[in-house]
Amino acid sequence: MDGIKYAVLTDKSIRLLGKNQYTFNVESGSTRTEIKHWVELFFGVKVIAMNSHRLPRKVKRMGHKMRYRRMIITLQPGYSIPPLRKKRT
Repeated sequence: MDGIKYAVLTDKSIRLLGKNQYTFNVESGSTRTEIKHWVELFFGVKVIAMNSHRLPRKVKRMGHKMRYRRMIITLQPGYSIPPLRKKRT
């Protein structure tokens, strides 16, 4: 699980939860097959599709460099990742 940094909760990612798609920031050096394997192993789900993109660069300050990319992971119907599906009370 070293390659997955954290789950992303933005307006778009919350809308995608309804389509059974989850958004994570991952290490830029990780491959798709590694990320798929980690998600399936750690959460016990089946991944059917993965899309990735790098976020737009921000103003460069003192050599700061983003070392991650965003992955949108689509799960097979009937599967979900429990910590991200809880409703607030």
